[in-house]
Amino acid sequence: MAHGLGALPHPIPDLIEFSPVLGNFASTILVHESSFGRDGIIDNIMTSVSGTADAPPRREGAAPGGMRWNVRAVRARLRLVSALVLLSFVVCHLVSHITLLVSFPVANRVLTMLMEPWRSGPGTAILLTAAFVHYANALWSIYERRYLRLSAWEWWQLGLGLCIPPLLMVHVLATRVAGELLSVDSDYIEILVLQWVVTPKYVFIQSAALLTVWTHASIGIHFWLRTKNWYPNVRGGLAAVAILIPTLALAGYVSAGNQIVREAEEPGYAIYRWAYLGFASHFALVGLTFAAVWGRRLAYRMRRPPMLTHSNGRTMPILPGATVLETLRENGIPHASVCGGRARCTTCRVMVTRGLAALPAPAVLEAKALARIEAPPGLRLACQIRPTADLTVMPLLPADATPAQCSVRGGLEGSERLITMVFVDLRGSTTLGEAKLPYDVLFILNQFFTEMTKALDATDGHYSQFTGDGLLALYGLTAKDPATGPADALRGAREMLTRLEQLNRRLVGELAQPLRIGIGMHFAEAIVGSMGPPRSQIITAIGDAVNTAARLEGLTKEYDCALVISRRAAEAAGLDLSVHQLHAVAVKGRVEKVEFYALQTIPES
Repeated sequence: MAHGLGALPHPIPDLIEFSPVLGNFASTILVHESSFGRDGIIDNIMTSVSGTADAPPRREGAAPGGMRWNVRAVRARLRLVSALVLLSFVVCHLVSHITLLVSFPVANRVLTMLMEPWRSGPGTAILLTAAFVHYANALWSIYERRYLRLSAWEWWQLGLGLCIPPLLMVHVLATRVAGELLSVDSDYIEILVLQWVVTPKYVFIQSAALLTVWTHASIGIHFWLRTKNWYPNVRGGLAAVAILIPTLALAGYVSAGNQIVREAEEPGYAIYRWAYLGFASHFALVGLTFAAVWGRRLAYRMRRPPMLTHSNGRTMPILPGATVLETLRENGIPHASVCGGRARCTTCRVMVTRGLAALPAPAVLEAKALARIEAPPGLRLACQIRPTADLTVMPLLPADATPAQCSVRGGLEGSERLITMVFVDLRGSTTLGEAKLPYDVLFILNQFFTEMTKALDATDGHYSQFTGDGLLALYGLTAKDPATGPADALRGAREMLTRLEQLNRRLVGELAQPLRIGIGMHFAEAIVGSMGPPRSQIITAIGDAVNTAARLEGLTKEYDCALVISRRAAEAAGLDLSVHQLHAVAVKGRVEKVEFYALQTIPES
């Protein structure tokens, strides 16, 4: 490393004087209430799940002037900012190491240039503050956890971070601290002589320190960026940079060390006494932190804690201050958490089916994440809620959820609600396939579905399912009042027929006879939500009502009409169909018959 990587008696500003990316720092900040804005349309996308929420989430009390205090939001921000400050220092240092591959004079000039901002009063203050914030936050993040069951990458990041102070203790004291006390400076040659000739064991220690710091930082950067949509496009380039910088820095360090031929004086021993004191302090603080965690846990077990009930039927105690995510992991229940419990990815989302009223309102980080996915009442993040009373939750994403599922919209995991279902079927598609080449058939069908999709988009409909030569559309999905769905669906049906007529005129030379469609429309309760494989889910509806809508569409052939609409949908749309005959048909799985109207044209609602 720059100026070496070991215990040195001579002072110089050096490589990694403080460990980067270690943890959290407790602080507080005033955050504008306006940053919440959770009154999104998702509150109207679904009705409350029957029996799943005692009350809607409440906001924390606001401080005077529309501001409010929040601790974790600041700690998360300080953790990120301090990490980036320390990483900037490390990058500057490693870049100067790389220039050792050129020559000592060049390396010394680059080192002086890159380190000058950090040696200034403000630069030193910023660096010391970032180091303190990270170190204090590391210990606090351990103490704050009620359980120490972490994922593999979290253990690696935490473990590597805790190894950084002892690996760099001698190096920092022998360079920057000694330099300030003795008012002297050293260059690369002096430091490398001491490390490679006088105390060669520190070559291995400083090399290990470099790799530890860089690996720790790389893990943190990766799991910070992995939830960003653009990250997969640049991940390869960033990985190459992450490999090249430490590799070239070590190459420069080793190359320069092998050129050192002169001897150095025996180093003094005061530095070592300070270093041993630093080692003892670090390990004592870490040990006391872990001891406090286990001691508090033992004390909590002597009380009757609140109980967490999982949707799989298991019930487990919740230690005071523990999150739902920590509790599930401690009890061996797999649960998604792509970001490691930092309220970034939302994959740990759960539906609170009992005990919601006893939970505090979402704080800043959770509120922003919930607003981003348009979460409905009752949906919370398992990594952020710390129950103080009995709670029952249901996971909404699989335990092996991926970063791609971070943006899955909330509130559509499945609920029973009123919805308008429209089935559309293309008539004569079999004959069309027999008379045309496959390429021509696909061309015509793609044109057909394009026009149908445009009709849905123009009338607030949702293209739900492709059914071969037809489709299922949903209306009222995002409306505040689902009862407006039938009227919108009628507008959509008129738009479909209009666009189909235009398509027939464009394809008159391709078609033996014009394309025709049959439309079945029904308005009733159905289970609506995101369904399908994790990586290709669609928003659709299932249930008896969907079967009814499909049966009504089938009746358009029997009655040779454009639209068959159920009586309930017609009444909800405000249609006056008194002059039309009311029919009834039995539907498989239903005791009562379904009443409907068969219409040749689409009436105005």
